[in-house]
Amino acid sequence: MDTAVRVVVVPGVFRPRSDSWMLTESVGDPPPRPGAEVLDLCTGSGVVAIAAARLGARATAVDVSRRSVLTVRLNARLNGVAGRVRAVRGDLFSSLGDRTFDLIASNPPYVPSGDSSLPERGPSRAWEAGPDGRAVIDRICAEAPERLRPGGRLLLVHSSLSGTDATLERLAAAGLDARVARRERGPLGPLMLARAEELERRGVLPPGRREEEIVVIEGRHGQL
Repeated sequence: MDTAVRVVVVPGVFRPRSDSWMLTESVGDPPPRPGAEVLDLCTGSGVVAIAAARLGARATAVDVSRRSVLTVRLNARLNGVAGRVRAVRGDLFSSLGDRTFDLIASNPPYVPSGDSSLPERGPSRAWEAGPDGRAVIDRICAEAPERLRPGGRLLLVHSSLSGTDATLERLAAAGLDARVARRERGPLGPLMLARAEELERRGVLPPGRREEEIVVIEGRHGQL
């Protein structure tokens, strides 16, 4: 899949990093059928939604940030897919009525933080995810399965420090066939690295470790 999505990012919107491109590649493996309904949760700049639209899908991109919604619209125009990408402001599924989708993809906040309360504004909403890094991941695991059409799939990317097994177990308990679709090991990203000592003290990060595994977890809703 050609992942050369052109991206501009307005101030305050999270710039795509390696995990975003991993998720983008997973959306195209296998590619959604033409006209499929794709949902990109916690969209940020909109790269995942735009990649899906370039493959012929109809994409809905959702984020709590007004600046993100503006950025998605700009990038959809820049990539020639404005007619196939709808940007919506909302908290996960709250603004989508009872819509269901063929594919749901998300790069949610997953950086463990020292505070159980999540930020209500500002750029840190894109990464702060509570003490175990699962405040948003767990909500997606609970809410996404009922939004999938038969044969649909969920793609969720996060760090192994946020609990790969926990995600697999939650998706399986919700009735999805869950597996790790992709994994890449490398040095801690800048946000994790900046709080590595704190994460060590809390037991989230083993002493001395300065690497993590980024995983894309796939959950399938039955068979086509």
